[in-house]
This record gives sequence, C-alpha cells and structure tokens, in this order.
Amino acid sequence: MENSGEDAFKPGIYGNVIIIERRISEASGAIVLKDSQGKKVSSRRDELRELVDHFNIDVENPCVIMSQDKSREFLHSGNDKDKFKFFFKATLLQQVDDLLKNIFHQLRSANALVDDLESTIRPVEKELNELQGKIKNMEHVEEIYQQVQQLKKKLAWSWVYDVDKQLLDQSVKIGKLKDRIPICRAKIDHQQGLAEKLRERFIEKKAQIASMMEKTSEVRRLKDELQETLSLATREKLGLEEEHGRKMNYIQKMAKRVRLLEQQVHDVHEQHIRNTQAEESEIEEKLKELELETEAAKSTVMRLKEEENGLLDSLNSGRSEIKKIAEEIEGYEKKHNEFSRSIRELRQHQTNKVTAFGGDRVIQLLRVIERQNRRFKKPPIGPIGAHLNLVNGDVWAPAVENAIGRLLNAFIVTNHQDSLLLRGCANEANYRQLPIIIYDFSRPLLDIPAHMLPQTKHPTTLSVIHSENHTVINVLIDKGDAERQVLVKDYDVGKSVTFDQRIKNLKEVFTLDGYKMFSRGSVQTILPPVKRPRSGRLCSSFDDQIKSLEKDTSNMKEEAEQCRKRKRAAEEQLRGLEENLCNAKRRCQNAERILMSKNLELQDLRKSQVAGTSSLPSSNVDELHQEISKIKEEMEENKSLLEKFRVRMKDAEAKAKDLKLSFENLCESAKGEVDAYEEAERDMLQIERDLHSAEKEMNHYEGIMTNKVLFDIKEAERQYEELERHRKESYSKASIISPESEIEALGDWDGSTPEQLSAQLNRLNQRLSNETRQCSESLEDLRMMYEKKERTIIRKQQTYKSFREKLNACQKALELRWNKFERNANLLKRQLTWQFNGHLRKKGISGHIKINYEEKTLSVEVKMPQDASSSSVRDTRGLSGGERSFSTLCFTLALHEMTEAPFRAMDEFDVFMDAVSRKISLDTLVDFALSQGSQWIFITPHDIGVVKQGERIKKQQMAAPRS
Repeated sequence: MENSGEDAFKPGIYGNVIIIERRISEASGAIVLKDSQGKKVSSRRDELRELVDHFNIDVENPCVIMSQDKSREFLHSGNDKDKFKFFFKATLLQQVDDLLKNIFHQLRSANALVDDLESTIRPVEKELNELQGKIKNMEHVEEIYQQVQQLKKKLAWSWVYDVDKQLLDQSVKIGKLKDRIPICRAKIDHQQGLAEKLRERFIEKKAQIASMMEKTSEVRRLKDELQETLSLATREKLGLEEEHGRKMNYIQKMAKRVRLLEQQVHDVHEQHIRNTQAEESEIEEKLKELELETEAAKSTVMRLKEEENGLLDSLNSGRSEIKKIAEEIEGYEKKHNEFSRSIRELRQHQTNKVTAFGGDRVIQLLRVIERQNRRFKKPPIGPIGAHLNLVNGDVWAPAVENAIGRLLNAFIVTNHQDSLLLRGCANEANYRQLPIIIYDFSRPLLDIPAHMLPQTKHPTTLSVIHSENHTVINVLIDKGDAERQVLVKDYDVGKSVTFDQRIKNLKEVFTLDGYKMFSRGSVQTILPPVKRPRSGRLCSSFDDQIKSLEKDTSNMKEEAEQCRKRKRAAEEQLRGLEENLCNAKRRCQNAERILMSKNLELQDLRKSQVAGTSSLPSSNVDELHQEISKIKEEMEENKSLLEKFRVRMKDAEAKAKDLKLSFENLCESAKGEVDAYEEAERDMLQIERDLHSAEKEMNHYEGIMTNKVLFDIKEAERQYEELERHRKESYSKASIISPESEIEALGDWDGSTPEQLSAQLNRLNQRLSNETRQCSESLEDLRMMYEKKERTIIRKQQTYKSFREKLNACQKALELRWNKFERNANLLKRQLTWQFNGHLRKKGISGHIKINYEEKTLSVEVKMPQDASSSSVRDTRGLSGGERSFSTLCFTLALHEMTEAPFRAMDEFDVFMDAVSRKISLDTLVDFALSQGSQWIFITPHDIGVVKQGERIKKQQMAAPRS
C-alpha cells in the first residue's frame, strides 16, 4: 500500500510503502504489518485497527471471486446504471463514497448541535455586545469630556495668544506708520522750500513789474487818450458821412418828386388835349384792353402763386424727409454704438466673467474687500451672478435675466455690521449704488416640498440655474421667489399658463421675448419687454452673442450708409427745388409788378376819363406848380446844408487821420516797453500759479501729516495700550483656569483662533450633552456588569469555540478526502479503459469504457478488426459468444488489476470460446496471475494441457463425475 503525501500513516516507521500480510491456517489467521523493506513492524490488533481507521480499509472481504455467469450477466445487461453499480462496488468506490457521505451527515448533525448550543448563549452575548457598546460610548464620553476641558484651557489661553498676535501686528503697524513721518516731512519740506523760492521770485517779479509800470503808465495814459480821441473822431466822421448820405438821398427823392410832378403837369396838359380831341369810344376800347391785360396778368400771378406754393410744399416735404432720414441715421448710429459697446462689454466679460455684474467697479470692489477681509465676520458673497450657471445650455438665459436680473449684481453679507463695512468698501471703490442683501450664511440649503412648487410642465427659474454655494440659492428663493417663477417660450403660452390654467403657487411668468405676466386676484397684468434688455450674462460662452452683435453692427452700418446715400440724393433734389422756387418767386414778382403797373394804368385811365368828363384840370395844375416850387425851395436849403456837411466831413477825416498817425507813432515807440511789461506780467502770473500750487501741495501734505499720519499713529498707540490692558485681563483669567505650562505641555500651538476654538467647544459640549443623555449608567457600573455576565458564559464560549474549530478541521479533512476520492475515481476510470483496451489488443481487438460519475452510468464499446465500417459495437450483445467471453475476460482482468485481494477465483471463463481464443485466454490469465503475485484458482471444464508449466503453477485434473 502506498504511504506518501499528507495522509501517510506513520511515515517515519513504515516508509513510503506498507506491506499487509494475512496468513490463514486451519487453526487461526493472523495479519502482519511490514515496512517498505519487508521488515516486520507490528502484528498488534490495535495497530491494525488504527491503520484501518486511517485509510478506511475493508479487511473483512479479502477475496474476489468472479464467476463467468456473473460477468456474462454484467455484459449482457443493457442497463448502463447496473454496469456502473457493479464497477463502483468492485473497485470499492461505493464503500468509500458511503463512508464519506456518512461522515458528511455526521458533520452536519454536529454542526446543527453546536449551533443549538451557541444559540443558548447568544442572548447573553447580545447583552455583552450591548454593554460593550455602552462602555465604548462612555469611554468616548470620557474622551470628549477630557477634550472639552483641554479646549476650555486652550480657549482661555487662545485669547491671550490672539491678543499677543494683535499686539505684534499693531506694533508692526505703528512702526510702518512712524516710517511714514519722515517721508511726509520730507515732502512738506520740499514743497515749503519750493514755495519760498517761488515767493522770492514773485516778489522780485512784482517789483520789476512795478518799476516797468511806472515807466509805461504815462505811455498807456497817452495811448488810451489818443485811442479814445481817435474813436470819437472816427464815430463823428461816420456820423457825418451817414447824415450826408441821408441828405443826399432826401435831395434825390425830392428831385425825383419834382420831375414826377412836372411830368404829371405835362401829362395833364397832354391828356386834356387828347381828351378834347378824341372820341369817347376810343377811351372805352382802351379801358377794355387794359382790363383784359389786367385779368391775364392776374391769372398769370395766380398760376405762378400756385406753382410757388406747390414748390414750397415739395420743399417742406423734402426737408421733412431729410429730417426723417437724419433721424434714421442717428438711430442707426446710436444702435451701432450700442452694439459696439455691447461687444466691448461681452469681450470684457469673456476675459473676466465677474465684470458682467457691475463692470470695472465690481473688480475694484473685490480688491477693496480682499484688503478688508479680516474686518468681516464672514467674507461677503458676490456678485450673485458670478456664482450661478445655467443648466442644460443657454436657452433660458433671456428669461432668467428678466426674472432675477435685479439680484445678479447684489452682494450677500451675514449681518448688519458687515453690510455697513461693505457699504464703506463700495464707497471707496466708487460703487455708490451697490445692492446688498443680509442673509444668514449658516442656514442650510432650503428643501421645498413638491406641493409648494408650481404644478406645471414648464421649467422654473430655480430649475434652470445651479450654484455650488447654497446661500446663493437660498437668497434667490427667499428674496427673488425663484421657485415660483415659471419660464415659457412665447407670449401665447405665457398667457395660457398665467391666466387660463390657474396654477397654484405661481407668482410670475417670463417669456423668452421679454414679457412679464402675473395675476393678483382678478387683476391681470402684462408688462412689455424693456427697451434695452440685458441678456446673456449667465451664458457659458459669449462667442455666439459677439458674432450676432457683430453681424447686427455690420447691418446697422450698412443701413446707415444707405440712409446717407438717400439723404444726399434728397439734398440734391432739395437744392433743385430751392432753385426752382427762387425762379418761381422771381417770375411771380415780375408778374406782380406787371399786374401792378396794369392796375395803375387802368386807374389813371379811369381817373383821366372821369376828369375829362367832369371839368378842366386848371386847379390841379396850379396845385402841382405850387408843390413843385415848395419842393425846389426845400431842395435849395438841403443843398446848402449838404455843403456844410461836406466841409465838416473833410475836417473830421483830416482830424481822424492825424490822430491815427499819432496813435501809430505812439504805439510804435512804446511797443518794446509794453511787450516787456506784458511778458513780465505773464511770468508773474505763472509764478503766482506755481506758488499757489506749491502752497496747496504743502497744505495737503501737512493735512495728511496732521489728520492721517499722526492721527493714525495716536489711534494705533491707543489701540496698542488697550490691547495690552486686555492682555493683562485675559492672562489673569487664563492663569486662574490653568497654568500656561499645561498648554505648553500639549505641544506647539496650531494657530487656532478663539472663534474657531469656541465653535469647536460648543460642538463638543453639544455632543457631550447628547451622549450623556443617552448613557445614564456610570462607566464603572457598566464594566462590572460586563465582567459579571462574561464570567457566566466564557467557559461555554471556549468549549463551543473548540467544538467549532474541530468541526471546521473535520470539514476541511472531509473536503480534502472528497477531492482525493474524485481524483482517484477519475484515475480509476482511465485505468479501467487502459487495462481493458490493453487486454483486448492481445487478440487484435480495441475497445473503450465510458464512465459518467454524475449520471452513474457505464458503457462498453468494442471494435472488431474485421469490421470494415470502422464503427464500434456499443452493445456487447451484438458480439459472438467467443468475442463476448473474451471481452468479459478482458474486463474482468482490468477490474482485477484495480483491486487488492489475496485470493482470486474464476469459474468456467472459457465455455463459449474457440480453441484459439481459449489458448490466448489461458495464457493471458496465467501471465496475469504470475505478474500479480496473488493466489488464483481457475476452474474450467475444458482441457488444461495447453497451460505452460511453472514453479508457481499447479494443475489438478478432477475425475469426471460419472466415471
């Protein structure tokens, strides 16, 4: 028997092979165990029993007897499962399998028993676990309590260290402020020295100007007098010339009047002569002709007037059109400038998104806030728009801008003090109208129930925006009602949602085209889009907007250029209309003059007709002669006055020429002195301006020194003294709580501020109170209870644990044996096929045995050499008697090679064989028995003379039963 591997039995004594010998005699039997060298080791029954138990050996059935009838029944049976059972039992696999299954059931029963035993102590173990948890909680409470005490000490001393840090910062600040004194003093001294130098120069220049002024004062006086006299003479000359011109015009008018009167007298005489000689009919014909000419002239004047009015209307309409075109050009240029400004803003926003919510002022404000960051309790959040992003693209950007655009520039602070500080920062950054919202930063993100939201398929403002800062979302909800603002695509959908559907929790509706709609009770309100909407500030990319605006800018530029072309064409047309209007007015005036002359002729003719028919014109002629004589007398008087005016004009002209010559000579002589005076005066004014500027700078730096530098130093020193006093108080209080050495023993200070330590202490106190409320027992009582309960079950736990460990070891051993069993079964299956095929080859036959352990089936296949179809016989009943007997013999020998037995017997194994098969079978059996070394008994009714002789072969021929 092989004795190697993990399951070897006492390998140090027996070695790799154990030899088991069983001796049978008439009196008794004995079994001897030998090692691999054949040396006897033991014959004791307890040693044998131990070996049997170790390897599960069946020593009670050492003989294997295979009869021909049994083999024949085996091969003739058509049931593969019966064949498998025969093989399984013959190879002792059945016995090993039963043993392993029995052990498996026993282990399962043992596990169930141990589980029952463990379940009896499980309630106590549960109580122990609960007590263990309470003990851990109480230990945690103790740790928290110790941490609270340490934090109280740290908090007390943190105030001292914080004041020390402030004292150090304040001393550094005082040093920096004192360093500003020499700089400021140097600037004051510099400006003061510059002012002194300028003052000296101003005094010198003033004295120089005074001396020059004395020299030029007489020249100036003479110059002013000559200039005044010259202006009077010039005015007198101009007045005389004007009066002379009026007199000349009056005399010319009077002469013209005289000529007119003489012409009238002459006309009267001629008319009187004609009237006396002509017939009445001629005068009437002349009147008719004049009337017709007058009517024609009147119609011409009316036509020209209408033409003039038409041209005037066209001119006015042309001017209106030009004005309208100019307004269009102005509108396009305005839009062009707006688009260009928007493009610049968008490009600035593209560089820095924050500028979209306040421009450059918000950048300046953020810098001021960064400098003043320590003064805030919590840093402000803003602008709000910089903390927002749109969800799912930029589709709803215009509507969101219209809904919450007023809040996007706002900043959020946590209390009123921070709002005042932020307002000061905004004033410093020149951001006067900064919107500020006060809100609690510690408030968590608001969770709005679904029933409080508008029940609609359209999105709300809150659903299309996202922010990493929950305070921003809370402000938009509390201050902007973003969760109740619904966004829709167009005007019609907005009206339907706002007024027709009656949606609960709906406050306002905003459309993409800028409309705002809401309903308050029975009042329905629709607000139109604003003139200059701001959209796109929340967009993720500004490229599309910039391209669209650039396209619009180009369109506006083209439209403006088209309008300019139209305006130039209209202006050219207007100039043509103006020329036509001037021509029409000129023609109309000529026609009016013609009409007036015709009317005068008609009136004179009618007057002459009336005068001729009534009386002679002698009285009129006398009156005309009298008027002519009066006019001539008046003309003579005016001519004499005119001569006097001519003389006075000549005198005034000569006087003006003399004065002008004297003034020019005086100016020429005084030009150098006046220029030098004016240059000196300009220098003095410049020096005076520089002096005022230097004094202003000096006063400015003195004011900075007094009001800023020295005041800041005094204020800083006052704060330093106050901090020192505060440190003494904090140090005395901290020393009462704990000595500083304890804080130093805890390690280096981590730089925590009192506010941080106070917040941490509050959290620990809250945790301590919560844990204390949960655990009412003390730690010592819990430990005593735990030890008491643990003593009651610890022995059982150890016992059950040992049981479980042994069962686990048995389970592992069982699994190992199962694996070995399966491996051996597979090896036996292969061995059976090999041996069976090896024995068949002695007769030139080949075969194969298929064994399926899962289905528990065994099938035999035999292939005869004379079979040309090369197909195997799957059913042995299809073989001849000899072939079937030989196949049975080969299968039997294959099983014999796989079993261990001291005695083997075969009866009538060759009854159906022919002589050749019998000879081959006998030789095969004898050779197999000799090679195996066990005792074989062959019983056959045939002749055994052909069996070869040998020392270990004994033949016994029995007499026939009938002899």
